[in-house]
Amino acid sequence: MKDNDVIEPSSSPWTSPIVLVMKKDGSNRFCEDYCRLNDVNKDSYPLQRIDDTLDGITWFSTLDLKSRYWQVELHPDDKEKTAFTRGQGLWQFKVMPFSLCNAPATFKRLMETVLGGLSYEACLVYLDDITIVGCSSEEHLKNIRQVLQKLKEANLKLSPSKCRLLQREITYLRHIILVEGVRTDPDMVSAVKDWNCPTDVHQLRSFLGLCTYYRKFVKSFSTIARPLHKLTEAKQKFIWTGDCNNIFNKLKDALTSAPVLEYPEIGKQFILDTDASHESIGAVLSQEIDGQKCVIAYFSKCVSRPERNYCVIRKELLAIVKAVVRSHPYLYG
Repeated sequence: MKDNDVIEPSSSPWTSPIVLVMKKDGSNRFCEDYCRLNDVNKDSYPLQRIDDTLDGITWFSTLDLKSRYWQVELHPDDKEKTAFTRGQGLWQFKVMPFSLCNAPATFKRLMETVLGGLSYEACLVYLDDITIVGCSSEEHLKNIRQVLQKLKEANLKLSPSKCRLLQREITYLRHIILVEGVRTDPDMVSAVKDWNCPTDVHQLRSFLGLCTYYRKFVKSFSTIARPLHKLTEAKQKFIWTGDCNNIFNKLKDALTSAPVLEYPEIGKQFILDTDASHESIGAVLSQEIDGQKCVIAYFSKCVSRPERNYCVIRKELLAIVKAVVRSHPYLYG
């Protein structure tokens, strides 16, 4: 790191410990424990919705910046705050460490500055992923040239082996982005399929967390998963019953057979079907395309205790309001 001009000797009054985290290949990753620093240093810079750019796109390219955060220089006054010790001497970073909680937001701000002037229809930056898109091969090549030129002007370096150009589908944030729409990542679905029955609340929470990530692919997800979520509530004794096992398998089946969610066609009418039950509400956002009703997204939510006391009409109105709010980017543009 010193040879790469990433760190330098320090006399800082600050210090943080280091930890070694084992990677998949068996090697170790050098990490700094900036818990105390992160507690007092928060950046509320907003992150973009991933849906905003991918709807209707047919060509994709993904870029990976080499040691991305290390290409961001630290302000001289802030270097001492990153000081760490490894048992012999004190060192501090000259560039932004990966362990800072503000690193993703700072990097996002940098990329939006560097790529300023390009519309969201051309390029999407989410955390440290740069995805170039296009509705045609000609438009896509034009967008690639523009992005590469701006990266060159900012002296930002890419990792060529990790870049994927002119793709018809990509894996993005654990989703498969296709020309036809969006589907679940087979690797993640396989993990759900092979998941053994939980034996304690911690294993159940992990399973539900994974399933919840893909909830928009499952109709009435909250209704199906509600009995399992009850087992994770405070003061609730964990007792795995036959009904729990049936719901567990039903969730697995729903995710392993999840449909491809279509991209909406701008200008066409949306159909928003809503429903309400005693403990949950749900909705289906769809469009009629080529004579077929195509699902764009499912939405569901468990209702609160006060909301359970609503009359039927009020629950149905609640479902409509929540569904419209959740579907706002599509319905209002």
